Amino acid sequence: MNQTKDILILAIESSCDETAAAVVKNGTDVLSNVISSQIALHTLYGGVVPEIASRKHIENIDGVIQEALKEAAVKYNDIDAIAVTYGPGLVGALLVGLAEAKALAFATGKPLIGVHHIEGHICANYIQNPSFAPPYVALVVSGGHTHIVYVSDYGVYEILGKTRDDAVGEAYDKVARAIGMGYPGGPKIDAAAKRGNGDAISFPRVFLEEDSYDFSFSGLKSAVLNYINKANMTGQSIVAEDVAASFQAAAIEVLVEKTMRAAEQKNVQRIALAGGVACNSALRQQMQKICQRKGYLLSIPKPILCTDNAAMIGCAAYYEYQKGVRHGLDLNANPSLKLGER
Repeated sequence: MNQTKDILILAIESSCDETAAAVVKNGTDVLSNVISSQIALHTLYGGVVPEIASRKHIENIDGVIQEALKEAAVKYNDIDAIAVTYGPGLVGALLVGLAEAKALAFATGKPLIGVHHIEGHICANYIQNPSFAPPYVALVVSGGHTHIVYVSDYGVYEILGKTRDDAVGEAYDKVARAIGMGYPGGPKIDAAAKRGNGDAISFPRVFLEEDSYDFSFSGLKSAVLNYINKANMTGQSIVAEDVAASFQAAAIEVLVEKTMRAAEQKNVQRIALAGGVACNSALRQQMQKICQRKGYLLSIPKPILCTDNAAMIGCAAYYEYQKGVRHGLDLNANPSLKLGER
């Protein structure tokens, strides 16, 4: 995209339990990326408590924004637009970030750009690899989403498949809780699996209909719970690391195979990972291994760009800004916003 002036975007993300702000230049140059995490707080409750998350966002958001501006060495006058996540997510959490962004846009006279949270995750790949470009197939994996998306152009998305029940990250959390590992489940299962045997227990691989790119993880989760319950009833001991490794092997096999089939069907040479579960070391390694063997170019953002952050929101907003997208101060939070909706 040709331009004579650098575009600076102040981005805000508050869709779940991270309060984040960033300043991004020209879409991919991250001048600051500040995140205030609430993981320690929600660990006490075994998962995210929406009301507590919203209250902490209110406490943290001003300080996070000021830190992002300071780290980037810019002032509000230097900013070209204010970007904010407006869906999907927890409605109370979204409203905190949205209210802050609208207040800043009104006070500074800067344009407001609402961003889809999952679009932000996909766009994190442009920060990681500025030369990476559409068309490609993206596997989006997080606590709330499991999508295979065909990205034909910047901001143009076709959802090829999605979960019909649990998101893969949700399944990780529930399995971790069942084997006594606690919250957050993803990193704990990943770490335990490295010490376990992925072939120890034969858990189901759910591929659904032959031509489907959809996912279903409730059966896999139930199989793990049944295995644990049966062991408890019969007095058998379980090896938590083997359960973790076998569960993870089953989940990843389906994720990778369906992504590869989608890439082949769409005749693309590029594949991207996105979302919090893209931090998973086994998923990253397996995807790299298969892509290398099949000749695909794979993009995986570094972990800080996979978890919820505002830099990815600033990147997504840049492409919207270039297309002339602007939102009014009547923009509202949409907790069930679908990818591709405007």
